[in-house]
Formats: sequence, structure tokens, C-alpha cells
Amino acid sequence: MTNAIYPGSFDPVTNGHLDIVGRAAPLFDELIISVYDVPQKQLMFSVEERVELMKKAVANLANIRVVSYSGLTIAFAREMNARVIVRGLRMISDFEREFEMALMNKKLAPDIELVCLMTSLEYQFISSSLLKEACQLGGDISNLVPKHVADALVEKFGLANK
Repeated sequence: MTNAIYPGSFDPVTNGHLDIVGRAAPLFDELIISVYDVPQKQLMFSVEERVELMKKAVANLANIRVVSYSGLTIAFAREMNARVIVRGLRMISDFEREFEMALMNKKLAPDIELVCLMTSLEYQFISSSLLKEACQLGGDISNLVPKHVADALVEKFGLANK
């Protein structure tokens, strides 16, 4: 049995994230979407909100579990009995960052493998940061995130009554 984790901040979950989830899930017995509780960036949603948004987004997939975690990703992978870390790549800057993290993780945990999936072309430009900015400025993000995520963003920005 091969389990994998797909770690990220998912602030919020986008259709790009779901593209990776949908393609990774069939490759493993279980895919554990791992919502990092305190990444080094400004967050819009609490870890509990991000977990719930993700759970709702993947509710139709059978071999998925969504949990939050803290600390080293490789330590969490071991805790979950996962032999693989899944990551999505959109552009060259993602590759550089993921390559650097992969080398460190391999040094710390040589038994855990990294699988990178290239984001589908239609989602390569999507980032949670850009998406939040576009929404805050009144842009239509309805085709970039699940409906419940778009609704949550509109509510967070106080745009519902405008």
C-alpha cells in the first residue's frame, strides 16, 4: 500500500490544486491532503477554514483524506505512513523552489520520494495570491475556484452586499 501526502497552505484551494489532486489520487492507495497550519506568509483563512474548504472540494473522491499539520513535512509524511510527497509545478520558479526543498527533504529523509505533477495548461497562471487580489478588486474568479470557495472569498472581503 502506497500512501502519499499533498502538502500546501491552500489559502484558498484553487482549481489548479484540484487538478493536481484529481490526477494524483488514482496513483496512490490514499492521498492525504495536508493543510499546513502556519506557513511563512499572510493567510486569509484559518487552518480550520482551509481544511473545511478543501474537504468540501474533494468530497466526491474516495481515497482522499484532508488533515492539518505543523512542523516538518517529512516528519508528517512519516506520521501518516506516506512514502511519497506530491507537489504541483506551474512554472520555472515553482521548480526552483521545489527542487531546493526536495534536496533538503532527501537529505533528511532518504526513504521518502517526491512526485511532481505539472499543472494543466489552463491552470498554470493561477496562484492563491493572485486569485485573492483579483477577487478583492471585483474580478470574476468563478471559473478558477469551486463555488463554495468563491463564496467564502466574497464573504471574507465583505463584497457580498456590494
